[in-house]
Amino acid sequence: MCGICGFTNAKSNDMPMLKKMCDKMAHRGPDGEGQYIKDNIAFGHRRLSLIDLEHGDQPIVKDKYAIVLNGEIYNYKEIREELINKKHTFKTNSDTEVVLEGYIEWDKKVLHKLRGMFAFAIWNGEELFCARDFFGIKPLYYTMQKGQFIFASEIKVLLEHKNVNPEVNMQALEQYLCFQFSALKETFFKNIFVLPQGHYMTIKNGKAKIKRYWKPEFRPQDQKDPVKKIASAMEESVKYHNVADVEVGSLLSSGIDSSYNAALLKRFHPEMKTFTVGFDAYKGDEDEYKGERNEIAWAEELAEILEVENHSHTINEEEYWEALPKIAWHMDEPNGDPSAVALYFVDKLAAKYVKAVLSGEGADELFGGYTIYQTSLSSSKLKSIPKPLLSAGSKIFKALRLRGANYLDRASKGAKSWYYTNAYGSAFSVAEREKLLNKSNIAKPTEITKSTYEEVKDLDDCTQMQYTDLHFWILGDILLKGDKMSMAHSLECRVPFLDKEVFNVAKKLKVEDKISPNQTKIALREASKDAIPQAWAEKKKLGFPVPMVKWLREDKYYDKIKQAFNSETSNKYFNTDYLNEILDNHKNEVCDNSRKIWIVYMFLLWHEAYFSSL
Repeated sequence: MCGICGFTNAKSNDMPMLKKMCDKMAHRGPDGEGQYIKDNIAFGHRRLSLIDLEHGDQPIVKDKYAIVLNGEIYNYKEIREELINKKHTFKTNSDTEVVLEGYIEWDKKVLHKLRGMFAFAIWNGEELFCARDFFGIKPLYYTMQKGQFIFASEIKVLLEHKNVNPEVNMQALEQYLCFQFSALKETFFKNIFVLPQGHYMTIKNGKAKIKRYWKPEFRPQDQKDPVKKIASAMEESVKYHNVADVEVGSLLSSGIDSSYNAALLKRFHPEMKTFTVGFDAYKGDEDEYKGERNEIAWAEELAEILEVENHSHTINEEEYWEALPKIAWHMDEPNGDPSAVALYFVDKLAAKYVKAVLSGEGADELFGGYTIYQTSLSSSKLKSIPKPLLSAGSKIFKALRLRGANYLDRASKGAKSWYYTNAYGSAFSVAEREKLLNKSNIAKPTEITKSTYEEVKDLDDCTQMQYTDLHFWILGDILLKGDKMSMAHSLECRVPFLDKEVFNVAKKLKVEDKISPNQTKIALREASKDAIPQAWAEKKKLGFPVPMVKWLREDKYYDKIKQAFNSETSNKYFNTDYLNEILDNHKNEVCDNSRKIWIVYMFLLWHEAYFSSL
């Protein structure tokens, strides 16, 4: 795991600037650095050593070729043997050199050989070739400025280039209010873009071309013993994700995903360590998850059952709030998901003991884990009622502020008409967004996702939502915070569920293998029972239960937010009277506006981090 950067049309006197770009991402790679300028290309690298600790420094150069890579190729040893049989020679035992030699042998088709997470750039003397992994686990940002193509693992690194000037992208802000993350290919910084998952790009003579080489196509079908196939694929994936020359640990929450990962890793690494965080607000019956033990209690019990080491930390509210400005800086773009902060602390804890951890991202999107995916099943009870009548009923319920308005609205439409990501229902509605920005005629979130739904229009609602989440939610929220929060502490986060071979099993699951009216991830839960106790396999999903609703009703945090909402920056972008109304209604328990408040507040913190000195 590393940080990479570079630019075209480089001159020898650009070396100080390249070094400055590398220094900006030192947190991604504290174990070493390298800079290379030759033949009009500049490559920079910061290294976190996990494979070939002694000889794996980058950039790696061979003849007219050069490469920088961020990520891990888990099957690099098999590819290496194949290349040796084709008379290729190697100077290192690193996975990065394998990718370079593979490119020399197979050109762009090398991408189909790889199993792992990656963002890399290869120079062949005439053309720059950049690629991002299948699911978008590792990021790659880029911009074209004054004829120079500039790329990096983090946006803040691009800002160190002399030709890049930061400017807020208002279209990104507009969509962020509904999605709670940056949902566009153009980031929150105008003219800075992110390469989509499963895509590569070539840059030659100042012109860039982007092409898709892989996409996650769901093909539900009858298959023999899907549970057994899931169990086999997951065990193999965890085995591959344990490939390293350093110790690999596992994050461990109360849910099935991390519990399953940890139990499978134990089979290959008996002395493994696990890491957990929880909140001191969640200790008993007084919390909003009444009757639920907190994350730490569940994790400690499972660790004892598995006979593995567990390290935990209870996050108090003071350190949570104190960390927010740092987190806003590390994230590069605003993110309205409070659980990102919990990730920051669990990664900080893990980094004290190991250099790499397994995490459960991707299980919900592949195996049907979100309760919102069950909507089509519950709505089927109303299928005999005419849709116009359901729509009219929804409007009446909303006007009277009665529960069930969203239920009736969803029942009157297909998923593509209302679902855009897992933030649906907690972020701002289109009407609320327009009121907040004093603007109209802004593209609706469903217009952003429309073309994605079109690709899977013949599939069921559950699978359509999964496919959409794999292109929006998991990229803009789940994987983004996973990468940025782990790398903030020089920790590699590995995600065994987001593996090509695991997806090849998941893509064939039928709806009844994924959801029922009373359960999610049905087949995955059954598969996990071979590794973890039934109580963990069947436990409902909580995510990181951050006590944000409670905190925002306390005077000290209400006052803190109030000050931010009435600042000069806030007044520049928002209708502050409406913001104050949202905040006061939450404080007075008229309704739960916690997520809306958080979305705006994290934007303001991000703006402070990147624009306060301008």
